[in-house]
Amino acid sequence: MNKTLVIILIILALGLIAYNVTMVNFENPFQGDSTIALIGIVASLSAIVLLLIFTTSKKIDKKLKEDQS
Repeated sequence: MNKTLVIILIILALGLIAYNVTMVNFENPFQGDSTIALIGIVASLSAIVLLLIFTTSKKIDKKLKEDQS
């Protein structure tokens, strides 16, 4: 996966987080659409973490291949 694509996906996930934060009713965050917005926020954060783990694993793989050569 291309580094540019990873950055675009992270930016999209941050955009989804920003949108979902506006949908949360902070007086009753676990009722109605607020629950769906909270799930969206958690899902976007999970996607960002997975993309960062993927990027880190690619860097480690590249480093190991350079050391073996």
